[in-house]
Amino acid sequence: MGILAALRSQTKKATIGAMITASHNPEEDNGIKLIDPAGEMLEASWEAHATFLANVVDEELPSAIKTIVSKENVATDVTATVFVAMDTRSSSQRLSEALQCGVQTVGGTCKDYGLLTTPQLHYMVRCVNSNGQYGVATEEGYFQKLTAAFCKLQKQLVKKADSTYKPTLTLDAANGVGAQKAYKLKNYLGDYLSVGICNDGTSGKLNHMCGADFVKVQQKPADGMTLQSNARCASFDGDADRIVYCYADKDGKFHLMDGDKIATLVAGYLQELVHKSGLSLNLGLVQTAYANGSSTAYITDTLKVPVACAATGVKHLHHRALEFDLGVYFEANGHGTVLFSDNASSQIQSAAADGSLPDTQRDAAAQLCTVMDLINQTVGDAISDMLLVELILATYGWEINNWDSAYIDLPNRQLKVKVKDRTVITTANAERTALTPDGLQQAVDDLVAKYKNGRSFVRPSGTEDVVRVYAEADTQTNADKLAQEVGLAVYNMAGGIGDPPQPQ
Repeated sequence: MGILAALRSQTKKATIGAMITASHNPEEDNGIKLIDPAGEMLEASWEAHATFLANVVDEELPSAIKTIVSKENVATDVTATVFVAMDTRSSSQRLSEALQCGVQTVGGTCKDYGLLTTPQLHYMVRCVNSNGQYGVATEEGYFQKLTAAFCKLQKQLVKKADSTYKPTLTLDAANGVGAQKAYKLKNYLGDYLSVGICNDGTSGKLNHMCGADFVKVQQKPADGMTLQSNARCASFDGDADRIVYCYADKDGKFHLMDGDKIATLVAGYLQELVHKSGLSLNLGLVQTAYANGSSTAYITDTLKVPVACAATGVKHLHHRALEFDLGVYFEANGHGTVLFSDNASSQIQSAAADGSLPDTQRDAAAQLCTVMDLINQTVGDAISDMLLVELILATYGWEINNWDSAYIDLPNRQLKVKVKDRTVITTANAERTALTPDGLQQAVDDLVAKYKNGRSFVRPSGTEDVVRVYAEADTQTNADKLAQEVGLAVYNMAGGIGDPPQPQ
């Protein structure tokens, strides 16, 4: 992958990023994320090269490299530059060194940032390739850009008389690299936000019984986190590119604030600012089929914000978000950000400096300018997203239960069905419709029709021979029943193996 990163750098004549991490996976796993010049994820066509190169036997590596060089017309006379960083896994240092050896074998140069969150490395790559226009390509530059915007916006707030917002937050850092960076972040926040950090890596294992993925899937707080009534808690994942919030209500019941909840909060806030600015900007929100039906209805019917549905996977959401002037995208798992088009950025900056505009319009445009600096537009960033959520809650004077009450999630259930070959299931309509095997979609439709507010879809996993089932309905009992019945249909019609899905 070091070699591939160098070839990509030569092809693009720009710096490429290489992040050693397995994100939300268990500590014993590891992997690599390659980052393209604008700080975005690696172009899809090059993912095929990565798979090809990773599976080549050593003796055939030289010819495999030549194949890629020829196919992509790689400019081998250009010196490759690769920015490298890693998470806190015990295997990361060794893999980072191996990656750098790969870059050097083809005459490339590396800049080793050591320990960073994944979004921080995305930021560094964007900065250097924009010749500093996006920011300063250092960790200090990253923190200063985000927190200067956060503190400026906080300073401008006029506190509401009925505000219930308290500037305190408990953070579950997943025993990962996000903990180290959160401790650094605290030094920049002044009195605007106090962050108490648990699962900071001094004891427990990375992502074990903690972190955003655990909290989202298990629907319960991380180990080591005690929920106080209506007090905000947030969880990062292992490389800090996902965030979810949670809290306990006055009766002690657990509530999850996932990516859908964050997306609706952000979209509503931005829509207000765009409206106040008087600018004609096209704001849209991108979701996947996993987005809760209640969130989609709230966005469409209450916020009146257009919704687009994309296939599962951040790269698909990112691509669809580019179709809007302001594109908000979040997966339910808490990975997301906001993209501002060049047109939007230009209009916002011009309006903020236009003395002929009424104060209210110019002030709203100026706020949007600052919000652009608060958001890491390259990729989902737990630190940036956390600061954005806290700013919006402070602006509205809301505590977390006020945010949660905007809409109530439909009860839902996810399960997976083991199958002999997941490729027998193909989908369309952003994975919401099963094309094969014949009759499966009709079976799903017939089952859904039995339940009030019923919705279900099936999709093959991208990583293992299982089919993932999602179902929602008016009650948890009905959602559980629907998921199991759809799971049985998949098991019977798509070559299920092992035990069939059991009632929850």
